[in-house]
Formats: sequence, structure tokens, C-alpha cells
Amino acid sequence: MKFDAQDCELVLKNQLTDTIFDFRLKNKFLAEMTKAGQFVQVLVPSKTLRRPISVCDVDGDMIRLVFEIRGEGTEILANTKVGEKINIIAPLGKGFDIDENKKTIFIGGGIGVPPMLYSAKKCGKNAVVINGFRNKGAVILEEDFKKFAGSVTVTTDDGSYGIHGFVTEPLKECVKDAEMICACGPMPMLKNIAKIAKENHIPCQVSLEQRMACGVGACLGCAVAVFDGNGQQTFKHVCKDGPVFNAEEVVF
Repeated sequence: MKFDAQDCELVLKNQLTDTIFDFRLKNKFLAEMTKAGQFVQVLVPSKTLRRPISVCDVDGDMIRLVFEIRGEGTEILANTKVGEKINIIAPLGKGFDIDENKKTIFIGGGIGVPPMLYSAKKCGKNAVVINGFRNKGAVILEEDFKKFAGSVTVTTDDGSYGIHGFVTEPLKECVKDAEMICACGPMPMLKNIAKIAKENHIPCQVSLEQRMACGVGACLGCAVAVFDGNGQQTFKHVCKDGPVFNAEEVVF
């Protein structure tokens, strides 16, 4: 597939926390093509490299992006005004393979929560959602998940909201009833989720967070170690071969 850069109008903008912003971009053509778990490459004025941002949701002709300010580029992006155009390349990457008829546990950690929204939405009441955050002030999108998911659990590292602890604790309680696990977040979290999934013989897909420059596999800057079909280590690229991988394929 040939990917072309397209302008999208910013039609809605909300600030969810001190550093996290919620954008709705209007582009019917790109919205219809976008699958759960894919991402976009956003052009930031005055910056050479585009910024990769996971797709949070798709609703009609709207693509929803929820991102965190992590540097000068995303800070510039956060200052975009409603009505202005944002140039993106989309949809990119390999998303989640979701069966809406299977009971699936969707797990997000921190800024890995947004891409799980559209993914869980595909399963509706068959979606069991577990999202983890540092503290109460970092909690986002809880009400969005509750609109369609069968259940939504929130954990916080410091116990200031929801369950005190990590996402793996509620996961252990419900994993035996699951038919699939999908997760996105920090690598240590994904490693522990993959371990629980393997112990319970549950298929698991993980979306990896990696620094990307081109987004299409040309610069080779987002290489990640994986096992090939013979159990030997090799490398794949998160932007082109992922960001979603089968958990047992990833070298944690």
C-alpha cells in the first residue's frame, strides 16, 4: 500500500491532564481504513521528523488521538488550535487481530491506555478492561471504556484510585475465563502479562512502544529482538512488522 500524507482538520481538542491531550481529526478516507492498534505519523511544524501517535479511536469520519507531551515536538502539537490542519500519514503498522465473539482482556498501562480504547470497543461486552496508572491524577478515558466494555478495572501504583497495585493483580483473577489478551504499555508490564498468559495457555498480543522516525520501515531505527520460527533470535521493526506482535514472539 502506498501511504500519502494528508491534511486533517482538528475539530475537537480537550486537555485530559497537565500533559495529555485529546484530539479529534476529521478525515473520512483515513478513518475508514484505520484498524485497531494502528498508528499515525504526525507532521510537527518546524520539525523534520514526524511524531508517531497511536490511534485511540475511530468514530465515523473522525480519528481520535490521545497523546502525552514528551518533548518539544509534542508540545508544539499540543498548541494546535481547533480549525487548523494537521498533516498525518496513516494508517500505519500492524494492529490487533480481534475476534469480537471471544472474551478478551484488554490491558493498558499509562500512555499505553489510549490505543486500547478502539481495540476494546470492537469486542463490546466481551471486553474485560484493566488499565493501570501512576496515580489518580494520571487516570484517563475510564468513562469512555465504561460506555461499551463488559467490565472496567483501574489500578494505580500508589493506591490513590481504584485498586492499589499493578495490572497483573486483577489479571490473575480473571485470566482463566479469557480467550485472548491484548496489551499495550511499558516493556516490564508486557513481560509480566505475557508470562501470566503463557502459564494459563491464553493467546496474547502486545503492542510495543518504540521510538520511530519514518514509520514505514525505511530508517530501521525501531528494531526489536524477536524469536523466529526456529527459536533463534532475529530482529523485526516495530513500525512495519508491528507495533502489535504475538507475545511469545517477543524477546523481553
